[in-house]
Order: sequence, then C-alpha cells, then structure tokens
Amino acid sequence: MADIIIVDDERQICTLLEAELKDAGHDARGITSARRALETIRANQPDIVLTDLRMDEMDGITLLKSIKEEFSGIDVVVMTAYATVDTALETMKLGAYDYIIKPFKTEELLLLITRIEEKRRLVTENTELKSFITGGGENELVGSSPATTEIRKIIGDLAGSDVPVLIRGESGTGKELVARAIHNSSSRSQGPFIPINCAAIPETLLESELFGYHKGAFTGASKRRLGHFQIASGGTLFLDEIGDLPTSLQAKLLRVLESQRITPLGGEKEIDVDIRLVTATNRALEDDIKDGRFREDLYYRINVFPVFLTPLRERREDIRDIGRHLLRLANRDPEELSDDALRKLFLYDWPGNVRELKNVLDRAAIVRPKGRITGDDILLFPAAAGGTGVQAADTLNLEDMEKQLITKALKLAAGNKSEAARLLGITRRALYGRLERYRIDE
Repeated sequence: MADIIIVDDERQICTLLEAELKDAGHDARGITSARRALETIRANQPDIVLTDLRMDEMDGITLLKSIKEEFSGIDVVVMTAYATVDTALETMKLGAYDYIIKPFKTEELLLLITRIEEKRRLVTENTELKSFITGGGENELVGSSPATTEIRKIIGDLAGSDVPVLIRGESGTGKELVARAIHNSSSRSQGPFIPINCAAIPETLLESELFGYHKGAFTGASKRRLGHFQIASGGTLFLDEIGDLPTSLQAKLLRVLESQRITPLGGEKEIDVDIRLVTATNRALEDDIKDGRFREDLYYRINVFPVFLTPLRERREDIRDIGRHLLRLANRDPEELSDDALRKLFLYDWPGNVRELKNVLDRAAIVRPKGRITGDDILLFPAAAGGTGVQAADTLNLEDMEKQLITKALKLAAGNKSEAARLLGITRRALYGRLERYRIDE
C-alpha cells in the first residue's frame, strides 16, 4: 500500500480523500497548506502526492516543481476542476504522473493509484535485477562465462542497428536488463525506454495501454490518454512476455510494425510513431504457432535478430561474481561469501535463475546479518514441480542431502572423482568412503 499526502486548501476535500484512501488500505494524510505539505514531504518523502492545482498560498504547479527538483522518485498527481489541454501538458512536462479532473469518483482515483503502485513495483524490481547483474558500466554484465561474454558482444553488434530484437530465455535470466542495454547502446539512447509486460495487464486494458484512447472512447474514458507507442516514440518499446499477447492484438501489432502508425481507441486519424521494438519471451513461440496461439507473420516480423540468454545452471562460473557483487551492493565485504557457501551455490541448479539467486542471498543476509556467510546460511527451497537443486523440498534428512550433493558433484565433474572431491571440499579418500557407505554407483 502507498504512503500518500493529499494537498488541498479545502479541508472537507482533504478529510474525505484521506478517509477513502485509508479505507482502501493506504497510509494517507490530508494537509490544507501547500507550504506545510512541502515541509512534511521533505521530512517523510511519501510515495505519492495528490495536489490541488489552484490554491491561495502556493499553487499546485509551484509545489509540483519543488517536489520534482528535490525528489524525482515521488509521483505527483494534480487534481483540478479547471483542466485544459495546455494545463495538462504543462503538468506532465513538469513531471506529474497524471492529472485527474474534479469531481471524480473514488474508483477512478484508486485505479490511478494502483497504476502508480504497479509502476513503482516494476521500477524497483528492474533496478534490483539490474543492480546485481550489472557491473560498473551501464551495459556491462557481471560474469566471465563464455555465454556472458557473447551477450556483451551481441549488445555491441546491435549498437549501430535499429532492427527488431527477440530476447529468449527462462524466467529470471535478465531479459529486460539486456533489452535496456541494447537501448542504451543504440542511437536511441537519449529517447525513452518503455517496458510493458503483456502478461501482467488484463486483455481488456492492454489495447488502450498500447495505443491510447480519446475521451469518450469507452465507459470511464474521461480524458485523452497517450498510448505506450506514442510515449516510446523516438526510443525503444520493450514488450516482455510477447507470447502472452492476445491474438486479437497480434494483428494490430503487426500492422503498426509494418506502417509505423497507430490509431488510438475512439480516434479516426492515424498517428505516426517512431519506435524500435524489442520483445522477450520464455515460451516456445514455434509451438504456439503450430497451435494457432501466435501469428507466424508476426513471429518473423519480431524475430529479425534473436538473442538467447543462457540459464544460470549452464554458466555457473558467473555465480561467484554475481553473488559477491550483490554483497558489495549491500555494503558488505564480498569476501564474506565463504568458499563452502559458494560450493553450495555452485552445486544448485537454479530453476529461477538469477532472480532466485538474489532471493537466496537475501535470505542468507537475514540469517547472517554480520560476518562470514557459510554454507549453513544458504537456504535452498527448489519448487516442487521441477526444482532440481541439491536440497529436496520434501526432506531434511542429512544423509539424503549428502547423497544428493555427491551425486551432483560427480555429474558436474563428469565422473572425475578428484574434481568431485574438490567441488565438495573433501579429500578424495573421504569421497571414496562416502561412495561405499551410500552404495552410490560410480
């Protein structure tokens, strides 16, 4: 739930909105003075500020400017009963997330706040994912594996091109990170990078989010809204989970890619857009084409340059670099990740890839807030349906876990017992003793 400050010189409006937002589960405070509100904002830095436009002491435009100059991360929504196109454009240019016209329904305001919360969540997730998988440079990936080195090369190769890119890989491998790196390396780097998760937005809303709409286009369309194609014009539009795009929208997307024009809902005039399209999926689109769930012509349109991200279990060399980089970002000594902890991380299969690695290390930091993180602090909970890690989800039996570790080490070492013993951190003789004790087939 969001921390919200309401600024309006009419006390009744403040009281009413504060009560409605609290009923919806938000932490809301109403303040009738813009100057006092600014002092509170400086002291507490809320998530969202709802401010009236016309106020005697300090107007909403001045308050908006002050907030954005000091706190770019606070989302501001302007409330006004005197909305004009010029006013709306001015508030948006100054950094307002949106504006809402008085009188408005509570449902309309709550929907707007939900959008802001979702946007903030995605920004946080993207920042976290980027922070532990990137290095010193904007487009530098942490890791020395051949797979990571190849991705760096591909990003460089794409720098001088504007062709559509399809990024493929399992969930958690960093597809959006690579999409951002492609954008930042391109000639469009000064333009916007707009990410959309096709699976996260209901089908009934996705079309309006992509193409925008005019006032009165449908019930609840109280004003004109730009679509993400227009917002991304001059930059890159990233459509994540493209395989989940409804078939009803696939034909429309294909037409946009062919013509570089869109028609907002409720409009008749086509609008030119200038975007570079990057898409991503963890699905086998070829199977979806055979089953009639994905258009073959759209597939070839978006798949001009395919990029394949390797799962973490196939580039284990990167685990140490990513893990220690994460500790560094948490203001901890990277050397606090001990060798036995690294061994345990190395032997796990990572069905959730880099995102799961982050979760595991977050848990370890809670278990061991200070000092050296050991193997005992690494808690692995593979999913019941498909996790193939060294710790089974349904057992805490030490002998069973040790057998799993030994079997895994032998597999990784291709049967080489000296190498398997090194991975396990034991002597070759100790390994032979355990092989005999557990009757493990060599």
